[in-house]
Amino acid sequence: MKTLLKNCYIVSPGFREDELYDIYVVNGIIEEVGKNLEISDAKIMDIGGNTVLPGLIDMHCNICDPGFEYLENIETVSRSAARGGFTTITCEPNTDPVIDNKTVVEYIVSKSKNHSLVNIYPYGSMSIGCKGQEMAEIGEMFDAGIVGVSDGDEFTDEASFLRNVMLYVKMFDMLVITHCEDRGLSGSGVMNEGFVASCLGLAGMPREAEEVMVARNIILAENTGARLHVAHVSTKGSAQLIREAKRRGAKVTGETCPHYFLLTEEEVENYNALAKVNPPLRTKDDVEAILNGIADGSIEVIASGHSPSNEGDKNRVFTSADYGISSLETAFSLSYTGLVKTGIITFSKLVELMSTKPAEILKLENKGHIAKGKDADLIVVDLRQSYRIDPKHFASKAKFSPFADWEVRGRVIYTMVGGKLIM
Repeated sequence: MKTLLKNCYIVSPGFREDELYDIYVVNGIIEEVGKNLEISDAKIMDIGGNTVLPGLIDMHCNICDPGFEYLENIETVSRSAARGGFTTITCEPNTDPVIDNKTVVEYIVSKSKNHSLVNIYPYGSMSIGCKGQEMAEIGEMFDAGIVGVSDGDEFTDEASFLRNVMLYVKMFDMLVITHCEDRGLSGSGVMNEGFVASCLGLAGMPREAEEVMVARNIILAENTGARLHVAHVSTKGSAQLIREAKRRGAKVTGETCPHYFLLTEEEVENYNALAKVNPPLRTKDDVEAILNGIADGSIEVIASGHSPSNEGDKNRVFTSADYGISSLETAFSLSYTGLVKTGIITFSKLVELMSTKPAEILKLENKGHIAKGKDADLIVVDLRQSYRIDPKHFASKAKFSPFADWEVRGRVIYTMVGGKLIM
């Protein structure tokens, strides 16, 4: 199949953002990028001066399949991803059954090929059952297709266990992704510990619960030589710990999500359960530190943090409401509006944070760039169009968001995966 995308502004390394290009795609691969291309037997798609980006890559996403399909499944999560401009997403291992053996990996890989509109790459659990005690069949899962090992948003309590995992995965040069939380410190907390929690009479999670584990995991990574990825960074201290580790040459990368640089704990006022996430929303100082980390390169990835929940389980008394956020369809537009339109970073830097760098970290060599020989995973965005976020229209089963009715810029109008137009 041959497709010629005409009249595109391109934001990807090697292109001037103020010049129009054409992109020629053959059988799912970018064959040529140039100006005024003429291909007689290709299907013409006139982009009309809109902007083409390499497809976004989400390093932190819960697809809930298998086991929790009532919350989300491969079909719905892939439609939601496509609408948000994500052509590749990862799968956290805390499914049911847990992704702790090659059979479950093979199930997800097979079902994704048959039922997903986008690429799905699973993470394998470090431990059997995601319980942090016995090491899972990591080597067999690697052969079956995992792109990293994760604790699946569960805490890894035993430092000795995590150290052994890091030493083992070095032979595969595989990424270790960690949710950093000391449950002994976070305890029964349901939001950030501080003034707002005190006013609401809610138990708080201190920032130390995150930072202690970030520090511990960095120390382990430095001493084992493992590649560590710190998920959903939310505090000033965590950002500084990652910054210092990178200066020392540690193989450490950090990731955050739009709700951690756009919202604060004040969003929880009036017991707003839509803002109940883990790690929790923090303070203005933390938000400023996350923004600085994004700007100076300490935080190298923006992920969606998509964690769907049943709407009824969110609309409960705050203390018993589910954690979670529906964010695949809002991550790009919120990031573009909150980071690029405000001048905090350039548009090319945003593409690096949401596509180029995730591809590099996950070792997806044919993704993250627009260039000859790369996969034709592309999105077209209209940067002139503003719109209001309406969760009722989400493709995800989780039709809720703390960003409901926010006005944003940068709508995804087309999504192409492997040369096939899917939206």
